[in-house]
Amino acid sequence: MRYLQSGGFQQQPLMRLTLGLALLLLAGFWITNLGLYFAHMSLDPASVIRYYRGSEAEFRPARSALSMLEVTHMHLPMFALVTLLLTHLLIFAPMRTGAKVAFIVTAFGSALLSEAAGWMTRFWHPGFAWLKVIMFLLFQGTLAYLIVGLAVFLLSAGAQARRAHQARRHEQRPGAAKEAQHRASRRTARRNTDVRDP
Repeated sequence: MRYLQSGGFQQQPLMRLTLGLALLLLAGFWITNLGLYFAHMSLDPASVIRYYRGSEAEFRPARSALSMLEVTHMHLPMFALVTLLLTHLLIFAPMRTGAKVAFIVTAFGSALLSEAAGWMTRFWHPGFAWLKVIMFLLFQGTLAYLIVGLAVFLLSAGAQARRAHQARRHEQRPGAAKEAQHRASRRTARRNTDVRDP
């Protein structure tokens, strides 16, 4: 937790490995969330209305409040943990503060509104089916961007850590200091020669 709190996971190879594998599982969550949605609905708001309010033509009953409550009870903590992990790592990414705030608010807001839109479509008005579709796409798009962006960030942090490690090993090599001093003196001598030449 110390590395997550201070952002030092960039320099810890095991921490980067753990976070990378966590991102892999989150990518699986993204895919299965997409599959579950399209198993019941499509991007057509009419399909959202049929799913929540039922359809006499398809002999489909409307969703009950209890069944929706059970789903929401599972979704809310799961969405909270997923967005917390991704947006927490986003804090240490090389982005402008305004962009970070926008992505954090979008991730949590779209997750909450996507869940609320189902309730509003079922018990308030079928017109909220559009909100369900839009918030689902926004939530999935935000998660995809965060997962891919943080994966690239971890890979670049790993490359930087390897370069820094190689540089330290080179500096600690016997005679490395003398070689660096010799190269510096040769560069100085060449500059002095160029200045003296007419």
